[in-house]
Amino acid sequence: MKPEFTTLSELYEHSTSRYARRVASEFVDGDEQRYTYAQFRETCDNLSRVLSNFGIGATDKVAILSENKPNWSIAFFAITAFGRIAIPMLPELSHDEVENILAHSEAKAIFISRRQLKKLSAITIGRLNLVIDLDDFSFIKADGTTYTCDGKVSIPMALDIAAILYTSGTTGNAKGVMLCHRNFCTNVMSSWYSYRIGKKDVMMSILPLAHTYEMSIGMLYPFAMGARVAYIKKVPTPSVLLSALKKVRPTAMLSVPLIIEKIYKSSIVPTVNNSRYLSWLLKHMPLLLYTLIGIKLKGTFGGRMKFFGIGGAKLDPTVEAFLKKAHFPYSIGYGLTETAPLICAAPPGHTRVGSTGKPVPGIQIRLDDVNPETGEGEIVVKGPNVMLGYYKDYERTLSVLGTDGWFRTGDLACIDKKGNYFIKGRLGSLILGASGENIYPEEIEAVINSMEGIGESLVVQRNGKLVALVQFNDNVIDWNLEGQDKFIEELEAKKQAIIEFVNSKVSKFSKIRSIEVQREPFTKTATHKIKRFLYAEKPSEQEKGKDEDR
Repeated sequence: MKPEFTTLSELYEHSTSRYARRVASEFVDGDEQRYTYAQFRETCDNLSRVLSNFGIGATDKVAILSENKPNWSIAFFAITAFGRIAIPMLPELSHDEVENILAHSEAKAIFISRRQLKKLSAITIGRLNLVIDLDDFSFIKADGTTYTCDGKVSIPMALDIAAILYTSGTTGNAKGVMLCHRNFCTNVMSSWYSYRIGKKDVMMSILPLAHTYEMSIGMLYPFAMGARVAYIKKVPTPSVLLSALKKVRPTAMLSVPLIIEKIYKSSIVPTVNNSRYLSWLLKHMPLLLYTLIGIKLKGTFGGRMKFFGIGGAKLDPTVEAFLKKAHFPYSIGYGLTETAPLICAAPPGHTRVGSTGKPVPGIQIRLDDVNPETGEGEIVVKGPNVMLGYYKDYERTLSVLGTDGWFRTGDLACIDKKGNYFIKGRLGSLILGASGENIYPEEIEAVINSMEGIGESLVVQRNGKLVALVQFNDNVIDWNLEGQDKFIEELEAKKQAIIEFVNSKVSKFSKIRSIEVQREPFTKTATHKIKRFLYAEKPSEQEKGKDEDR
């Protein structure tokens, strides 16, 4: 049935009643935290009463800080379905970030895993009314002096805040995105239009639940449809992930480009290149080769995969072209935290290489400030998926969200004749050439990343020249030999090879002048996008002084 809800409370009531006997969530290994929808409801209702007993009622904020697990979604519904406001936090956050978010949001309680508990100071724990262990819902801190029994719940309305998600994105300062119940329910509906899942489907969760991508499409959507979600206890390393896929055999899952790109570059390409037979097939019978690899790849993911959602960042066109030829059931989506997140989608079988798909139903999109020569403009969005604003930040809200309801995404794109959107890059990362040309670093990075042995890259402007920061794959460079003549010669040769290859593929305005090799991994966001602002060109001391004088 079509998931027509306006609040998470309605969604919760519907699913826990309609699918009572079906399994809602579980760990891949072990029977603890395995819940049917009826057990899920009973646990949620009990937790809500506990929160009320400690004076935490409607509109109060309750944080969640934990790795993915079934109890995470129970905590989320115990908060939101009863009129409270959830403050989900990414497990990768530092101690200072956690403390700042808790203080800024004015959270009264927190659900936290034992692994994350060290990020709370004694002062913060003392300030909170309640600290609950998310592993077993036991009390870590429950001071009797705060036991007031007056935390009244309420039935939330569509435009009531359901959650505040703090994000630094790729460009800096954290901001609290206020998402209402309608925002989340709109995304459930958009997911349904993009790809239908049902009560017999099994999703596997590997992305952070505190990110709206996994929260909306990987948790709320399957819950609305009576499907089962399996969680991995350990960090999803390749070996852990492969083992879990064989055991669960999911029919659907969400991923970021980095995961499928690594499989392609570290496994598929070397296998073909090192096999005479496969290399011969690639040259003389490519369709057969792609079919065989596609069958093998589907088997790697458990053999039942029907929907492999890819979002959070742009997928390498070379990898996407392979997935398409191999008939792998991938889907592309585009969105932002501020839109909870879905804006565009291309379901399996309807993808076009390089495109992020078409607008999902019910959402208005247009391009503003379009360049007549290139057809590129900023994506602006209007619809029931758009956030209420940034918490306690009116000026920043006004800078992106007008009184007419149109939200400025900061993403530059163009459209083809069939209505497919192609993301070119971020306004914040756009580089202006010497003659005012628009240079999109993401496009140059895609060329660099297509080279064998390259893991990731980032293009920045230094003193008016384009510089590529490059991280090689493991075992490409032996850092133990660093400083030796042979090491220096080989590294310089690799740098020169990158420059020559890239500059032969890009326009004269986008040619790179030098390479900086990154030994350590780039610092990334929750969806594995590199935090560009950390690597941007720093102003000189002289310019810094001028800024301060202003």
